[in-house]
Amino acid sequence: MKIYIASSWKNQHAVDMLTAELRRMGHEVLSFVEKRMEQESKVAAGETSVDEWISSDEWREKFEYDTTGATKSDLVVYIGPSGTDAWAEVGAAWGAGVPVLGLWSKGEPAGLMRRMVTWFGHYKDLLCRVIEDSGPEHGDAT
Repeated sequence: MKIYIASSWKNQHAVDMLTAELRRMGHEVLSFVEKRMEQESKVAAGETSVDEWISSDEWREKFEYDTTGATKSDLVVYIGPSGTDAWAEVGAAWGAGVPVLGLWSKGEPAGLMRRMVTWFGHYKDLLCRVIEDSGPEHGDAT
């Protein structure tokens, strides 16, 4: 199963760990963390502005990676709390008919739009659902 993970940079370690576990289970995982561009590092270091980065070719490539990942995957996993970009990816996925599973976290800002997501309070429960949804072709179902 192809899975895109939508989240915030503040959750980078959780994204990395979930990416590794899903891959161990045999899934193809698209991670915005791994797609990080050199320009993003320059923004974080204060060497360029966000506006300059957004107008760059690197931004266009990153934008296309994220939006295609969210709308063309078999599943999107949302890790909260996150900001507007991750929620835009959730909305794009939902609009494209891609199921969205989410890890609910304290401080999650989602209001009514949280209905687009099937929520889990623990990552193990979310992983069990991925196993159920992936079927025997991935060697995950019992």
